[in-house]
Amino acid sequence: MESNLTDILKKVEARERLSFEDGMRLFRSRDIFAIGRMANMVRERQNGRRAYYVVNHHINYSNICKNACKFCAFSRRPGEEGAYQMALEEIFGRGGEAAQSGATELHIVGGTHPDLPLDWYLDMLSGLKERFPELHLQAFTAIEIAQMAEISGLPIRQTLQKLIEAGLGSIPGGGAEIFSPRVRAALCPEKLPGEKWLKVMQTAHELGIKSNATMLYGHIETYQERTEHLLRLRELQDECLHSGQAGGFQAFIPLSFHPENTRMAHLSGPSAVDDLKTLAISRLLLDNFPHIKAFWIMLGVKLSQVSLCFGTDDLNGTVVYEKITHSAGARTPEHLKVDEIVSLIMEAGFEPVERDTVYNLIEREGANWHRIEDKKQTTAARQPKSQTALPAGRQDC
Repeated sequence: MESNLTDILKKVEARERLSFEDGMRLFRSRDIFAIGRMANMVRERQNGRRAYYVVNHHINYSNICKNACKFCAFSRRPGEEGAYQMALEEIFGRGGEAAQSGATELHIVGGTHPDLPLDWYLDMLSGLKERFPELHLQAFTAIEIAQMAEISGLPIRQTLQKLIEAGLGSIPGGGAEIFSPRVRAALCPEKLPGEKWLKVMQTAHELGIKSNATMLYGHIETYQERTEHLLRLRELQDECLHSGQAGGFQAFIPLSFHPENTRMAHLSGPSAVDDLKTLAISRLLLDNFPHIKAFWIMLGVKLSQVSLCFGTDDLNGTVVYEKITHSAGARTPEHLKVDEIVSLIMEAGFEPVERDTVYNLIEREGANWHRIEDKKQTTAARQPKSQTALPAGRQDC
């Protein structure tokens, strides 16, 4: 390992928290393999050789949005060509497809619609929950929830309480982008500020809701702004854990920027090295996050597979019907079959484990590639109790 990272390695080995300065040095370092080895050390310490996935479907219910984010190819203004809003019956039909396919999760996000009332969202959740009680509803970014509160005239807390009563199970991590006021002023000035995004999440966690968090990187942000974003998330998670709240962040998902079809198409987006470095550094800095997720839709299937050796422990899921990233020119499939995800994980030398949205482990009949020792035990920071058989010839990272 190059000498200027040796002291960081010692911190990682001693389980000491990394500082802002450490994060900056890691981002500036070209020793991607040293960074990856450290991230893999932390990954295995927390989750062993397990790599998680969920059987889920996405529902992007509308692309109508009041924000005009320069990095977004998905959104449309009301009345603009290509604008759409799904009817509730169509959404319920998608829920039926998901339930019939054996999915355990619906991931529901859309644009920040300027007109839809809170009751519409409540009807969506309650209608889905009534028809498909077995499906966990992970729905609405902090940006969407803030818009619902604004339209309804209710506080964020009361808005969230109504959503929970209607069937909300957890919150995805979208809309965080980069918290930097400089970046938001340049790219998404109409969007909810970063501090208010954090406040929505803090309130959700206080109410016992689990959520994810994201960071959109590879556009005009600096390494300093990336590092500050990660540490602000770590700080909020500290507050949640120290106060004993039932909610909190489950996973961090770095989102690799896709410039095609956006107003930032002149940019090239992040390189594969930058992707792996960002994933690995996220694992190292976010020491209080149980999971780092590789969103294969944005990273690409092959790089997501490699990322399992660079700190990630979750390949997201089957997805189905994803529109947001594909609007920006993503070349990835719109969904993966379970067998494809399992093969990707096993080829990388890891143990595929199906989870539900909140990381309860699932064992299906006929799924003989893994063995769950204790379904009740959480996956936040543990290693398997016994060695599970993996493919012959496995090479550890």
